[in-house]
Amino acid sequence: MKHTPILAAFLIASPALAQQSAQTSLTIYNQDFAVVRSHVPLDLKEGPTEVTTTNVTRSLEPDSVVLRDPASKLSFTIAEQNYDAGVINQDSLLEKFEGKTIDFQPGPGPNGAPLPTVQGTIIRAGRNGEQPLINSGGHLQFLLPGTPLFPASTDGLLLKPTLRWQIYSPHAARLDAELAYITHGMSWQSTYNVIAPETRDVGPTERGEVVGAVTIHNNTGTEFADAHIKLMAGDVAKLQQLPVNGRAMYEMRAMAGSAPAPQVTQQAFDDFHLYDLNRSVTLRDGETKQVEFLNATDVTMSRVYEYDGAGFSPFYPGNPNYQRTFNTGSNTKVSVREEFKNSTANHLGIPMPAGRIRLYRRSAGGQLEFVGETQIGHTPTEETIKLAVGNAFDITGERHQTDFHSDTRAHTLDETYSITLKNQKPSTASVTVIEHLNRGENWKIAEQSTDSKKRDSNTIEIPLQVPAKGQTTYTYTVHYTW
Repeated sequence: MKHTPILAAFLIASPALAQQSAQTSLTIYNQDFAVVRSHVPLDLKEGPTEVTTTNVTRSLEPDSVVLRDPASKLSFTIAEQNYDAGVINQDSLLEKFEGKTIDFQPGPGPNGAPLPTVQGTIIRAGRNGEQPLINSGGHLQFLLPGTPLFPASTDGLLLKPTLRWQIYSPHAARLDAELAYITHGMSWQSTYNVIAPETRDVGPTERGEVVGAVTIHNNTGTEFADAHIKLMAGDVAKLQQLPVNGRAMYEMRAMAGSAPAPQVTQQAFDDFHLYDLNRSVTLRDGETKQVEFLNATDVTMSRVYEYDGAGFSPFYPGNPNYQRTFNTGSNTKVSVREEFKNSTANHLGIPMPAGRIRLYRRSAGGQLEFVGETQIGHTPTEETIKLAVGNAFDITGERHQTDFHSDTRAHTLDETYSITLKNQKPSTASVTVIEHLNRGENWKIAEQSTDSKKRDSNTIEIPLQVPAKGQTTYTYTVHYTW
């Protein structure tokens, strides 16, 4: 009986065939897991063959491990799979010798000479934060009486996580098997550095550079040498891994049948995006590696100033229709952000995975100075990247309520605001004012000094030009009904 498993697996043949015959490939997800794939030679005899490998990670999901003959020519059965992640250490050996007597090597004596070994019986090895309990010389003690000395002939010692299989084949065969498994402990994220030119005071737009890199973390316990790397970007549904307590066993059935640096390429894959580094990368255990995947120049960027003077919060005690002080706040900060379109026409046009994006600007001496950073989500092509960089130093705002009248019987309310922007820069600044109209269910602008634009059901925005070393004032009256 044959069935197709969810994923391919990672198997390896007997020690004589333990060398992989083809390059390992990894697809790393930005959710702390990866799919590991490899081609390995198998030497199967007729009937059962025991296959063992230690070339796996300590964080693999045992039930994701599957074997596949890529040619679909050999029908074989995996009757049993055993996974043992219980790598040997002092704690595991203390448990193994619980109830037994072993030697302990005390520390050096007063003159530095080694003291003779002492014997002790391990009454309790110590688990889950408990202290071990040792009977030494007829006395019970919680501290070990020295460094434990375990017999070198101890059976079942594991230096690495181990997978073992019992494979049944109808006849002797050699094949190059395709294998894969899911492992945790591997992740990636993207980072972007945007480099702006020396000065902004030359016009509304400027040309800059955008450099993107991926940072890959390998905490799987295994080194991957010269691996082919792919990165999956998107919110892929993945159940939380169940804990593996040292050992796992599974019964399976019939798994067969199922020069210049290279440029990173990407393709739509299902409802996500798959990035191929197109190069071999060695990932050592515990290593963090960065690989550049985006380098664009002559990217048109624009500086955006925005003044949201109210700092509106939707939570307010009482009925806002009758409260004169509702939403009358006034901060002085004018926020700043850099924007650029992720399009081919703008020398980009590659779906940009979520990550941290930083802005640098060249100083008069040509040095790069950091001027802000933010986090972006997954950004498709033709969308605009908005890089918030903080608040302007030389552009400030003031907001004041200048008139208020509420008629509770007629269910109407009128109020007037005056908003002043001041600019101490040597060039004109374009600032967008944001106003939140939240008092009543219905509203309309009765009077205003400059035309506004409706952003949504309770927000307007007003584009203003603030002259160099000068100021601009915008006034409006809003009429509410409910």
